[in-house]
Amino acid sequence: QVQLVESGGGLVQPGGSLTLACVGSGFPFSTYAMEWFRQAPGKNPEVVARIFSTGHTNYTDSIVKGRFTISRDNAKNTVYLQMNSLKSEDTAMYLCKAEKWPTIYWGRGTQVHVSS
Repeated sequence: QVQLVESGGGLVQPGGSLTLACVGSGFPFSTYAMEWFRQAPGKNPEVVARIFSTGHTNYTDSIVKGRFTISRDNAKNTVYLQMNSLKSEDTAMYLCKAEKWPTIYWGRGTQVHVSS
């Protein structure tokens, strides 16, 4: 059974940090590209960051602006999103996606709320 389980969300003050984790199981994790998406209420989902099986990364610069770092630990079947200098506009559900054409798996998400 394939699973992607996110964790690490919560309530944080503006300027604070969080590290999200997504653990995959039931598929060959190391061979998949992993992505973090987010969806705020009333808005379309948007990709935040991507890390390929090679370790190459790319980011949506308009969102990240040097504040976030995606990484993966294939030995733990885990992808991380380190988020620093959080702003209120980062408030959203953050979801993990695994992709290897033509297969896509999604997690259920972890909620991040940035507020003072």
